[in-house]
Amino acid sequence: MTLTRLAFAYARRRPLSTLLVVILLAIGVAVVALTLIVSRELEEKLTRDAQGIDLVVGAKGSPLQLVLAGVYHVDVPPGNIPLASVATLRANRMIASVIPVSLGDSFRGYRIAGTEPAFIEHYGATLREGRLWDRPMEAVLGSAVAQASGLHVGATFTGSHGLAEGGGEHKEAAYTVAGILAPTGSVIDRLVVTPLDSVWAVHEAHHAGAAKDEDEHREVTLALVRFASPLAAAGLARSINKETELVAASPAYETARLLTVLGFGVDLVRVFALLLMAASGFMLLVALSQALEDRRYDLAILRTLGASRRKVAWVLLVESVMLAAAGTVLGLLFAHLGAYAIGTWLPQAAPLATAAYRWLPEEWAVVALALGAGILAALWPAWRAARLDVAATLADG
Repeated sequence: MTLTRLAFAYARRRPLSTLLVVILLAIGVAVVALTLIVSRELEEKLTRDAQGIDLVVGAKGSPLQLVLAGVYHVDVPPGNIPLASVATLRANRMIASVIPVSLGDSFRGYRIAGTEPAFIEHYGATLREGRLWDRPMEAVLGSAVAQASGLHVGATFTGSHGLAEGGGEHKEAAYTVAGILAPTGSVIDRLVVTPLDSVWAVHEAHHAGAAKDEDEHREVTLALVRFASPLAAAGLARSINKETELVAASPAYETARLLTVLGFGVDLVRVFALLLMAASGFMLLVALSQALEDRRYDLAILRTLGASRRKVAWVLLVESVMLAAAGTVLGLLFAHLGAYAIGTWLPQAAPLATAAYRWLPEEWAVVALALGAGILAALWPAWRAARLDVAATLADG
């Protein structure tokens, strides 16, 4: 029997303590790895949804609220701005493009966004079936909306007042599904997109075709702005905030602030997981020390049969590393299965299902940390095994 097989046999002799050590280490590894997967996917998702949007211009209020509402569609916007503001922004030579967006209603919890075709082009979305709208009260569904609702091209639905499910329905104003978008992995998958005229038609019941007379009184919720050149980043936002009644918020800056806040919570979870790994390492140390007392006679016999001090120490070291490796593999498996399960069960977290198949470079650090804990836990018992007094141990029987 080789020393490695002997180490495996020793581990099998203590199934309960072995299982406890492996499970505790696996839980620690799983929590660390899962937080890495979730935080990486969250960061990539926030970056992906905000890509190509240099400023969000809207009503006075919180810039973060404006970005959350206009880019990520997870908050209530601070208010509306005059439609004329969009024309003013478009006339600015420092601005390359402006996409107006009107919010206010939802369908089964999904936001209805009144906008222009450029909004769909901005996210690189393509039609899976149907066509783009060509008249008011037609809508294009994001892939997640279509899947959750079961609506098809030609079906009709009504929106609910407010941005959360459960608001009063606009039963007098039904939308017709003109098209359904293919999945993009971006926020547009969770939106119902319709022309601005639809939103105005729903909320302007008194409007009877005098569009030109009402244009000056019409409003949009916000505008998504892209700079014409990098020089615009230096002062455009400051100019808008100082010289107008509008607020210009930078998605990059606000997202960085948001990630800082979220990162604090993620760091706390990681610290907890590292404590679990440290506790499992300590349990492994205790288990190996106790096992050494039970195996003193066996190890003494090995020494008399010609095993060197190094080989005797190697038995305990290999056993510890095997347990750490088992806990690491099990923990990583739990983490990726957990990410897949979350992405499958929660539509809002669907990208996690794909992320579960990816290996992050940071996970190598988790592997090294877990195996390092196993090696450290074995050093003291291995040193004691190497220093074992063979004659005294055999004499004690």
